[in-house]
Amino acid sequence: MRHAIGILLAAAFVFLIGTGAAAVWLTGKEAVNENAKVTEEKEEKNTPIQSKDELNLYAQSAVLMDASTGRVLYGKNEDLVRPMASTTKIMTCILALERGTLSDTVTASQNAASQPKVHLGVYKGETFQLKDLLYSLMLESHNDAAMMIAEHIGGSQEGFAAMMNQKARDLGCSDTYFITPNGLDAKEEKDGQVKIHSTTAADLARIMNYCIGQSPKKEEFLDITATRSYAFADLEGKRFFSCNNHNTLLAMMDGAFSGKTGFTGGAGYSYVGAVQDEGRVYTIALLGCGWPPHKAYKWSDARKLFQYGMDRFHYRNVYKDVNLPDIPVIEGIPSSGRLDEPVLVSCSIGGEEEKSINLLLADEEEVTVQTEIPKELNAPVRKGQTVGTVIYRLNGEVVKSYPVYLTAGAERLTTVWCIKNIFHRYLSMPGVMGIIPNT
Repeated sequence: MRHAIGILLAAAFVFLIGTGAAAVWLTGKEAVNENAKVTEEKEEKNTPIQSKDELNLYAQSAVLMDASTGRVLYGKNEDLVRPMASTTKIMTCILALERGTLSDTVTASQNAASQPKVHLGVYKGETFQLKDLLYSLMLESHNDAAMMIAEHIGGSQEGFAAMMNQKARDLGCSDTYFITPNGLDAKEEKDGQVKIHSTTAADLARIMNYCIGQSPKKEEFLDITATRSYAFADLEGKRFFSCNNHNTLLAMMDGAFSGKTGFTGGAGYSYVGAVQDEGRVYTIALLGCGWPPHKAYKWSDARKLFQYGMDRFHYRNVYKDVNLPDIPVIEGIPSSGRLDEPVLVSCSIGGEEEKSINLLLADEEEVTVQTEIPKELNAPVRKGQTVGTVIYRLNGEVVKSYPVYLTAGAERLTTVWCIKNIFHRYLSMPGVMGIIPNT
């Protein structure tokens, strides 16, 4: 009996010591957390690439864009809404490619046949293959070809315009509004507002980005817009036509591979185009780039913009190894079982994540890295649990983020665990088993 009483008293004594240690550790967690710092590099707002029109462009609105990311590398009134003339036809072309079939038979309506110059000169009832009309559209910029395509794909001019506007919204072009498939100056009243056929230089470049790099029909689009000349006939074989590409930049500049010109009295000369060089792909858009007789202004501006991109921007891998701190776990069980030790768990960027971020940057541009990790966690936590993010920013915009995972876990400290741990330690003491009476 005395032995049994002694065992109980000893167990109670050890339990009190153990819980006291636990209490000391738990109340001391604030000090542990105070020492744990969240790794975070101070974010600095990079200055814009340009603050004024340092290239002295003729265009009233212009943009140079990184086609792979949509980032504006140079802009002049790039968000100003303006008419865009026949640059409209890149949207007409890509929608026809995506919604139609190149072998479709297209019949000219009276509306199509009455479109003004520049036109193919179709007659009402005349039939053509859709493929041939797309070359007529993009090389010679024929307005009647555009209307035939629109009525064939959308059922009417209005129906096709609705498709164009929906596509613009899908691409994030919120400042673009289409009325005609050919880009002729137009306005209409919609929802109590007078709207004009218009876009911005930034939106127009985004549409071009889609046409050359993201559309499922990009290869067909590129084949058409890179063709220098093309000949075809109506389906009855009564008339024959030839087309020459008016995108002079294809011959003027190495790497130029797609584009579309435009002109109306309201829009002035316009141009949208694409150039590639050493893995870099740039798109530009020019709106209001002079009026007659200054037809060549757009080529001067285009060369300036593309050359600016080639001279100033190069790909750079901006990925950095980030030192991630261990995170204290409140009311967690130490792996050693000693309650006087703080519980810290390590973390890392996910192992499957690609450790490479290649960005098109100017020499003076820098990417900032910010680590968002909690200062402490509450037990229990599990290995592989997502607990934070490493964020890469350029000019304040997020360009890449990585999830942060725990590489170890920790169970929650409970009274039951304390009692079991105490008795386990007590029973492991030398000679203890020898004094427990046999029952």
